[in-house]
Amino acid sequence: MNSLGYRSPRSAAVIYENLIEKGILRRKRDGNFQFIKGTEEDNVRAQTVDVPLVGNISCGMPILAEENIEAMIPVSTKLAQPPHKYFLLRAKGDSMDQKGIDDGDLVLVRQQTIAQDGETVVALIDDKATIKEFRIGGETFVLKPRSKNKQHQPIVLTKD
Repeated sequence: MNSLGYRSPRSAAVIYENLIEKGILRRKRDGNFQFIKGTEEDNVRAQTVDVPLVGNISCGMPILAEENIEAMIPVSTKLAQPPHKYFLLRAKGDSMDQKGIDDGDLVLVRQQTIAQDGETVVALIDDKATIKEFRIGGETFVLKPRSKNKQHQPIVLTKD
């Protein structure tokens, strides 16, 4: 027991008894012990998925889209719901501050190819990415900023 930092074998017995009481450990018929459930950290980890942080996204003028994984971030499965694919981007700028997206925020993005009118989207335009509110108008698509800063202007795209 000295090698474990305890003065008495009774210390180990007390730890085992506490783990059994908490339902984490059980004594098998052969006298050995078995874990019967994970720790709180294991339970939390089981309810998350690792989502790649792939860089920055402009909340202003579009910036060059460069995808390189900076980190894998655990995200609750209540937010990143399987089987959809997700990634995280770091917001740069203030063009979406009225939607609660501020400079430096991490934005969780669900990968999809179709957007509905009024949704907040990550748009890729000629290898440049931006985050805006998506609007459909006749023969055009409009990417609208939602900002207190009136310098930000909508980006109008034709349907061709």
